[in-house]
Amino acid sequence: MSITTDSVQRGVAVRPFAAFLPYVVVGAVHLVAKLVDNVALDQFTKPLLMPLLLVGFLFALPRRRSEVALLGSLAIAFSWLGDVSLLYSGDLGFLTGLGFFLLAHVAYLLLIIRKLRMRRLGPFALIYAAWWVSLVVLLAPHLGSLLIPVAVYGLVLSAVAAFGTTGSVPLIAGTALFLVSDTLLGVNRFLPGFELWQVDFIIMLTYIVGQGLIAYAAVRAAANQEKRLQ
Repeated sequence: MSITTDSVQRGVAVRPFAAFLPYVVVGAVHLVAKLVDNVALDQFTKPLLMPLLLVGFLFALPRRRSEVALLGSLAIAFSWLGDVSLLYSGDLGFLTGLGFFLLAHVAYLLLIIRKLRMRRLGPFALIYAAWWVSLVVLLAPHLGSLLIPVAVYGLVLSAVAAFGTTGSVPLIAGTALFLVSDTLLGVNRFLPGFELWQVDFIIMLTYIVGQGLIAYAAVRAAANQEKRLQ
């Protein structure tokens, strides 16, 4: 019995690693493209990231017909649509991307609340409420007609990060990194005079790692639930 249990545990550990490896490799290539300013490689690899994450996520799950699979897949699919939309310059591409990422965050929020939450919201979550207020105050003078869409988006984003604190360590880190990525994206776009070394690289680094950690946290939670049912 112990040999069988050990084999299952090793399988659970190896399976996510193998499933997410293509995502990690293409993510690393994309980041290198950012560093060396290779626009062609950058634009080629970016649309591949979320499909690879989706395939890895579904492959690593113990059951693909589940609420975790559905909500996680929706979040990743909407994120891909957001990525593709942001490849186009101008307000239309930005607003379209914002809308798709808003849907992605709603799916993540439902996933966390329904399936990944391990504890109640604590005082630490108030940090994200303060972040939202600070971001709106900082960017409001520069947003114009985009104030309400950006404020609503930021509110949902902060809710995802806040509820992320109710889950595992990978989920806490993943949701926080996603928030950092989107914060830098917004500040870099709208705040005049903002400068940060390799800001596009940092935005994508936190985005890639954040998305990967959220997906991994969901896989691990599903695997743990499957063990409890056996």
